[in-house]
Amino acid sequence: MFSFLQEGGGFMYIIFGVSIVGFAVFCERAGFLYFKLQLNMDKVFKKISIHLENSNYRGAIDECTKIEKHPLGRILKAGLLKSDKRDKEIEMTMEENIMKEASLVKTRINYLGLIANISTLLGLLGTIMGLIQAFQGIGAASAAMKQEILAQGISVAMFTTAFGLIVAIPCLAGFYVLNNRSDYLIEQFEEKALKLFNILTSLKREREAQCQA
Repeated sequence: MFSFLQEGGGFMYIIFGVSIVGFAVFCERAGFLYFKLQLNMDKVFKKISIHLENSNYRGAIDECTKIEKHPLGRILKAGLLKSDKRDKEIEMTMEENIMKEASLVKTRINYLGLIANISTLLGLLGTIMGLIQAFQGIGAASAAMKQEILAQGISVAMFTTAFGLIVAIPCLAGFYVLNNRSDYLIEQFEEKALKLFNILTSLKREREAQCQA
């Protein structure tokens, strides 16, 4: 590994450092999105809806409290706590919580795209610097040494380009994988929040009809 880095010159170490940061970001976000936020949301929502069908609001809130470490639990609980308020207030409360949780789910994913671009540009910069050094060396070298200096400069240039792409491609792939996962989770939050809103408004209409009767 170190001989490979030495072949490409100083920029290889910078790109290597960037790759470590990218790998750390990917592992942290993947662990959060795929393991910490792993939850059978359909099963949980079904339990909540059964409580609501029986007008057991306390039981529904307790189900949300059990999963309060998960964004879905916090979103649905916020809506349930406003169940006696106006429809608009319930809707706005859940929308506000969805936006807050969505920002947490999306946190640091964009760093992978940034790291991919940085590593590509560092590879390009290393290539340019390698060619500059090669042509400068040719100008001051003897005829016998020119070919060797040129070959060495081009070698440095190609190594940095290749290594920059080697780092950038997995980072870009990781970005799309994690971004798709986060989009899926947010869509699930929105879907379950809408279903809860519809249930709460339906129950409210039923209560109002019974009171009028």
